[in-house]
Amino acid sequence: MPPRKKRPTRSGATVVSVANQKGGVAKTTSVASLGAAFAELGKRVLLVDLDAQACLTFSLGIDPDSVETSVNEVLLGTAPAADAIQPTDDGVDLLPSVIDLAGAEAQLLPRPGREYVLRTALEPVQASYDVVLLDCSPSLGVLTLNALTASQGLVVPMPCEMLSHRGVGQLLDTVADVKRILNPDLEILGILPTMYDGRSHHAQAVLADVGERYGLPVLDPPIPRTIRFAEAPAVGRSILATARSSAAAQAYRDVAGSLLSRI
Repeated sequence: MPPRKKRPTRSGATVVSVANQKGGVAKTTSVASLGAAFAELGKRVLLVDLDAQACLTFSLGIDPDSVETSVNEVLLGTAPAADAIQPTDDGVDLLPSVIDLAGAEAQLLPRPGREYVLRTALEPVQASYDVVLLDCSPSLGVLTLNALTASQGLVVPMPCEMLSHRGVGQLLDTVADVKRILNPDLEILGILPTMYDGRSHHAQAVLADVGERYGLPVLDPPIPRTIRFAEAPAVGRSILATARSSAAAQAYRDVAGSLLSRI
């Protein structure tokens, strides 16, 4: 068997996946909030919505039903990424999603090199940004493999609840396979504790346990639980715009600052 061809060296933005195969872990909220925090710090930011539910797209004030060119067309090779990217009011750019993305996985499966499609599609626009955040779907299918293959870093949001441990081990097994076969440069930046209630002894115990359990860094501070997260998408903005002085907004700013020192 001939040796695998060496992938070209990447340049431009640092690409970070935000992934967890379990839904309801504040993954999309974290992408929107970290993106806004990076923008506040003067960084050029691109967010990529890789979920067919298009929650990130909606949360940033863009109606998925009105999107003419999306990440679906980019992945299928019918449009370049530059034609699909849209600005948002939070100071970040967005590569939006649409419901049609649900069928992209089946169309990508028979393609050779299917895991590299997103990486290749993003390369022409990476020089225009400092950070690219990928909002992954809650599964470990082809789209998430594409995200992990395209990324230098991975953030794993996880609520401070014991049942939220379920599935993280499988994600880490997938990451190990991706590093071994597809992308040796991928680094797990840490677990991001979300929905944290500091008054709960259970939440405190989970937070103390999670880093040791997986042997991974735990990003600090944990993101507190607040109704403000549910309110923000209704006006198409992140919590950094709708509740600027809240503890949750400040927590995301702090996490973004610590991540920048590493990426």
